Amino acid sequence: MRLRRKRRRLRAVRKSLELKVLQDRTGAIRPQDVLLVSTLRNERIRLPYFLSYYRDLGVGHFLFVDNDSDDGSAEYLSGERDVSIWTTKGSYRRASFGVDWVNWLNRRYAHDHWTLVVDPDEFFVYPFCDTRPITALTDWLDNSSIRSFGAMLIDLYPKGRIDSEPYRAGQDPLEIAAWFDSGNYSIKRNPTYGNLWIQGGPRARVFFADTPEAAPALNKIPLVKWDRRYTYVSSTHMLLPRGLNHVYEEWGGEKASGALLHAKFLNTFAEKADEELDRGQHYAGSVEYRAYAERLKDNPDLWCKWSEKYINWRQLEILGLMSKGNWA
Repeated sequence: MRLRRKRRRLRAVRKSLELKVLQDRTGAIRPQDVLLVSTLRNERIRLPYFLSYYRDLGVGHFLFVDNDSDDGSAEYLSGERDVSIWTTKGSYRRASFGVDWVNWLNRRYAHDHWTLVVDPDEFFVYPFCDTRPITALTDWLDNSSIRSFGAMLIDLYPKGRIDSEPYRAGQDPLEIAAWFDSGNYSIKRNPTYGNLWIQGGPRARVFFADTPEAAPALNKIPLVKWDRRYTYVSSTHMLLPRGLNHVYEEWGGEKASGALLHAKFLNTFAEKADEELDRGQHYAGSVEYRAYAERLKDNPDLWCKWSEKYINWRQLEILGLMSKGNWA
């Protein structure tokens, strides 16, 4: 595992040569700042609300990699005071689906910072997030000697056709897509890395109904007190050293955990799926986007009679999808 981690770090250094700085404001990062790192392509319409949401949570600085957007994403971000941005025309697939770029930014800028790695359609919720800033969570984690924090990805969707209501820039996507699956999840442990592997939800139910074992993984470890020796291995599903992956269970109790509300299924989704299928830059020959494109021909309604409408984090805890653990 040490050799594997070393190779990952070397890959990150090599792939950093593909990154061109567009705006570097990392000199303004303060020692206590929580950082957010994200890769994106053509997400201009999502960025206003994304930035607003995480600023309200208490994120201090954003580090973005823009992978050859042509919709004005990079130009929009370059005008933001708390944003540093790099651009690249490099292959997302050959950069380990963006992980190499993220590992480099974390290694270069995030050492000894709590760092949140999320996509522009992911919204982090944690216990007491409606009353406490993210720094309250990270202070508690520091005091508890906890260096990583898990979050289950929860796919949100509208009631009715995905394209029935247009999304506008700056809008809270939950105004359109507020429903989720409260059950139908499978969990197993990855023997190699020690992390949990979670699958299910509407993507398994609708897009991978015949092959649920091929459905996307929903386990994430997005929040880490970063050390330059650390490295993500596969998206934010798992890290090295292995101990960082033990985020769900502990002897004699239940660890605190959060959730990532995944607002993928808006009216922009079909066009995005077609674009990513054409690019062929995603995992396993873009098998996920092939499944999306095939089922989208039928204009699927992801809502079903077992769907739940999202209310708040306490609802997710009652359903067993996250936990406040022993954080009071």
